[in-house]
Amino acid sequence: MDSLLSNPYIWVVLSYFALVIGISFLTKKIATKSSADYLVAGRNLGILVCSIVIAAEWLGGLSTIGVSEKAFHTMSLQPILYNISTAIGMLILGFTLAKHYREKKVHTVSEMIESIFGKKARTISAIAFLIAFITLAYVELTTFSHVLAPIFHINWIWAVILGAAITTLYMYIGGMHALTIVAIINLVVRYVGIGIAVIVGFMAIGNFHVLSEKLVAAGAPTNYYNPFSMGWTAAFSLILGGILGGMAAQASIQPVFAAKTPLTAKRAAILSALFIAPFGLMTAFLGLMARSGIFFDPSTIVDAKEVLPRLLMTPEFIHPVLGGLAIAAILAAILSTIGPVNFAIVTIATKDIYHGLFKKDASDENVLKFARRLVILVNLITIPMAIFIKGAVLDAGYFSYAIRAIGAIVILLGIYKLNWISQYAVRFAFIGGTLAIIFSLVAKKLEWFEIDKTYASIIATIFFILVGNLYSKLKKSKEVIQKA
Repeated sequence: MDSLLSNPYIWVVLSYFALVIGISFLTKKIATKSSADYLVAGRNLGILVCSIVIAAEWLGGLSTIGVSEKAFHTMSLQPILYNISTAIGMLILGFTLAKHYREKKVHTVSEMIESIFGKKARTISAIAFLIAFITLAYVELTTFSHVLAPIFHINWIWAVILGAAITTLYMYIGGMHALTIVAIINLVVRYVGIGIAVIVGFMAIGNFHVLSEKLVAAGAPTNYYNPFSMGWTAAFSLILGGILGGMAAQASIQPVFAAKTPLTAKRAAILSALFIAPFGLMTAFLGLMARSGIFFDPSTIVDAKEVLPRLLMTPEFIHPVLGGLAIAAILAAILSTIGPVNFAIVTIATKDIYHGLFKKDASDENVLKFARRLVILVNLITIPMAIFIKGAVLDAGYFSYAIRAIGAIVILLGIYKLNWISQYAVRFAFIGGTLAIIFSLVAKKLEWFEIDKTYASIIATIFFILVGNLYSKLKKSKEVIQKA
């Protein structure tokens, strides 16, 4: 016990958690005024704050544990495409959909879909999005736990439970207001903490060529610094998934719904790209430093998700106080994503399912109560998933992106080419596209064949839109004949 209390990493992390939970209590009074205050912060976010909250959702477990894990495995900078493509996606969102989302004054992406295609499309899309975000929620909780376990010297199950408890507490108390304030603090903490770790790492190595020689000797491609060095097929999948996955992502678009005006929403989405793009490069380099073997034997890594915490808790790499700051930065990054992702599930289930489908006449007070109770339920669902489901973080995250890509394609066509897509096409696209993604994973698991889930999503979505349009035309022709 004494050794734990004398551990500087623990004190830095505990101080950070105390700050986050303290902020939640400060925002409690405002957050509980109404469901709008709780779910979309009263639609009062300015450009800078809104852009930071958008970026905070993206710079989480996938950008830290996921990117470093992938860099460690591939011994390349291919994983930085995740952040680059997401930043491009936010730029496109800013110039296309952001103002439309805010003008409609909706709470969810599915509510936006209803405004274009009707109630049935909203319900079907909401179910698909719930699958996507529940998957992402357990992935983020997994990354959170991989950092907590080595710091507090606790087993995996207790790390998952602790991570869920912290997330539940600050979300339940402060809602979107707490997420907003914490996101601002987190962005500063993560760039300072991870930035210092990268600088210290390169200073310790002394020469960039030393890192290159070590990596190439370990089997890395000579052009490992080229994001496309591992092949165009996998790289293009990352790019497509990142761009399309971001345009219908409830978690990162929720701040857009909370923006003061449509113009604020547009500019905030564009500005967020500047915060998102550089971060993955830093965590990817940390993954490569760990793989180089300069600071510890990489063969001792049992699970590559532990690469970043292991490196930052290695005194030969970085002083414990600075390492503790960097670990707090990782936790800040992950927590600022877990919150919005879990909150996305809460908002979808509350507004699209509970209020939109079952309790249409529910009072605002009852909607708020349901949302707060759901915060607890969501974490109870993700705990067993995080404990029992194993897999690469970035790959699991892209399952969620593949489903959200369906929404991006549907909404873009709905707003800009309404005559290209029918109501039946929307329903077919969500059902058929989601099933195609799941089937692609099953086929890979059973070794029948392998197709990237992003490609499966896009191909299936386009196919089922065509089928849905054809069905709609046949149905209309049949109705005309029957009337005649």
